[in-house]
Amino acid sequence: MYNEKSGNLTNDKYTCKMKILITGNMGYVGPGVVSQLRKTYPQAELIGYDTGYFANCLSNPAYLPESKLNMQIFGDVRKVDPEILNGVTSVIYLAAISNDPMGNKFESVTMDVNYKSAVEMAKMARQKGVRSFVFASSCSMYGEASEGAKVETDTLNPLTAYARSKVFAEKDLQPLAGENFTITCLRFATACGYSNRLRLDLVLNDFVAGAVTSGEITILSDGTPWRPLINVLDMAIAIEWAITRTPDAGGNFLAVNTGSNAWNYQVKDLANEVARIVPGVKVSLNPDAPPDKRSYKVNFDLYKKLAPRHQPIHDLENTIRDLKSNLEAMHFNDTNYRNSYMIRLKILNQLQENNHLNSLLSWNW
Repeated sequence: MYNEKSGNLTNDKYTCKMKILITGNMGYVGPGVVSQLRKTYPQAELIGYDTGYFANCLSNPAYLPESKLNMQIFGDVRKVDPEILNGVTSVIYLAAISNDPMGNKFESVTMDVNYKSAVEMAKMARQKGVRSFVFASSCSMYGEASEGAKVETDTLNPLTAYARSKVFAEKDLQPLAGENFTITCLRFATACGYSNRLRLDLVLNDFVAGAVTSGEITILSDGTPWRPLINVLDMAIAIEWAITRTPDAGGNFLAVNTGSNAWNYQVKDLANEVARIVPGVKVSLNPDAPPDKRSYKVNFDLYKKLAPRHQPIHDLENTIRDLKSNLEAMHFNDTNYRNSYMIRLKILNQLQENNHLNSLLSWNW
């Protein structure tokens, strides 16, 4: 049965039979998604699929996040056996080379993982009778934007390999959607907040880490670029909505900005808010830095209309406090945190340097 108010399916028989495959589940977003789905659909069969680059990058977990899964498969999304999709009702595609520095260094891999493999998995999923495919897209595709908050129909201006991969994926996913196969591309704002596999190569997380470890926030730009943000746990809430979204709520194919209008900030304002919450913190700007063209405000009205019961519930202050308390609980005091294990590019570089990964980021075994 379709619930008009929530915009998703509420049939208990359907939810009990749910079998959900989550690719890239052992990254930053995955732990929260797994926890959210297990809480909402306790009888569902949850399967993780991840190559394991960041499996050991745990941060203050009470337990292994994957313990809430029915099964964890280690595999590369570039080499998927279609048989893993047997009986699957929903696919959540989180797998990605997940930021601009990694995308710049590994551009061809970024296109293969973020774009081509996503499209191929969607094709396989449709052939196997999967009902819904959720793709973790990004607001970064708006790139350098003029004044005004960007809506879904505005011109895209991707400036990096990462952003281009998301644009290409959305374009090729759209024609695959149909009456029995819904595709939802969630154009997420910039992620932030605590996760059991925390990343510090994200703007707000970076600022909190600087405040906690050294009492100083160093902004690498002049602080004027605009960024929309979303707490990583609110991303999980959006994904929960998307896997049971029906065509009544957005059509067979939907690309939707996912976040909150209240979370559009200039970078300098984020730093100042962290300094307000963490006493004694000094904020340093770099007025001589070359302009950061990645500046955009985003309008999230469509997401609010389609998913009124799955709106972000976290605010900026509590997100900062949660990051701070968890870093302190970890006794994290590495002032050189931008070279730590919480920077994803550093992990990939180390794996390559130790001959565990080849130039295409495939395991050497």
